[in-house]
Amino acid sequence: MREAGALAGRQVPAAVTDAALAVLAAVACLALPEAIPPDGTPLRETDQWWYVLVALATLPLAVHRMVPLAALLVMAAASGILQRLSYIPQLAGPEGTSIGPTYLAVAIAVFLTAVRGAPRVTMFVAAVFIPVSALTEAFLAPPGHRLAALVTDAVLLLAAWALGRLSRARTAVRDEAMQRAAALEREQAANARAAVMQERARIARELHDIVAHNVSLMVVQTIAADRIQDRSPDKAHELHAAVEQTGRDTVTELRRLLDVLRTDEESEDTPSKEPPQPTIDALPALVDAVRATGLDVDYEVSGAAVALPAGFHLTVYRVVQEALTNTVKHAGATRTRVRLLWDEEPGRLHVRVCDDGPGGAAVDAARTPVAGYGSGHGLLGMRERVAATGGTLHTGPRPGGGYCVHAGLDLPEDDGNANDGGTAHHAVHQRPAG
Repeated sequence: MREAGALAGRQVPAAVTDAALAVLAAVACLALPEAIPPDGTPLRETDQWWYVLVALATLPLAVHRMVPLAALLVMAAASGILQRLSYIPQLAGPEGTSIGPTYLAVAIAVFLTAVRGAPRVTMFVAAVFIPVSALTEAFLAPPGHRLAALVTDAVLLLAAWALGRLSRARTAVRDEAMQRAAALEREQAANARAAVMQERARIARELHDIVAHNVSLMVVQTIAADRIQDRSPDKAHELHAAVEQTGRDTVTELRRLLDVLRTDEESEDTPSKEPPQPTIDALPALVDAVRATGLDVDYEVSGAAVALPAGFHLTVYRVVQEALTNTVKHAGATRTRVRLLWDEEPGRLHVRVCDDGPGGAAVDAARTPVAGYGSGHGLLGMRERVAATGGTLHTGPRPGGGYCVHAGLDLPEDDGNANDGGTAHHAVHQRPAG
């Protein structure tokens, strides 16, 4: 057990503290006869019993931490015998009040007992030991000074006991505060770990979408290259180059995915690597990549663009990406139109991706993944993303053939904090080259 006392800024073991107190009390008691004035109350000459009783009145402090109550009782008994045999001055007498080192040693023992003892021991000291000690001092005092001796001893020991209890209470409050701080720190660390895991899961879903889209493009580009290899070698060469570049990009994204999903131990000393999130400005490049598969895509942006948070940029990109991927997979060779309408309805951004391919219930079912809600991909993933921004998503076949994906996003109010993530577009209209 270690006490709260400190020496030179370091915690001092209880054994060292008790031994030091015992030695100081013994030295003070041994020096007491030399400190008594010659004309004072005559005392008994020191002899072997004097040294034995002084040792019993002080040295038990050295083992107080192990047997607090026993040490206190031995010290109090030895102090009373020293006084009864006139080895030390009376606590209260004709010369006045004399609180010598033996009385102070007993008071120190009471203080330490109040600090260290169990509740029953401390209550015994306050309710039994202190009254008995005060009555004993009154009995040993000369006539006419008994009340003074009783009050002096009671006040001295009660003050030591109260200080001990106050010290113990303050230590308990401090320990409780430290425990609460440690618990709060653990809770904050757990919340931080949970936030990191949640963010990693989100990034993993984003990377899954990117990789799945790129792989789908690679498959379609490879099929298209094989079909036109004989009649258009140059175009087939371009498609093979696009497949190669898409493959390289996919490998890069996979490496990022592995970095994101590494364990805490592996990433402890390395900075976090998050892939850059695409914005609306990346849509032309996405459209060009889809055109390379042979799909005829029109891209049009109308109205005055406004600054958007990064989450809205990512939602628009993912909606267009997934809609084009489904068109490539299920609609076959067709014409697709991608439109971003900023001013069709005040405060809303409309995203439409419509194709002229085959429609109907069978195609609608084919375009809806079987995976559960919140998988982060497919039409259900689009619906989840759009709902997270407070918007709406409508998908389904068009009258006369074809399929359409329409997302309406409620634009956030411009408070100066929106992250545009790219430059604004104004009445842009792109058609495939050639």
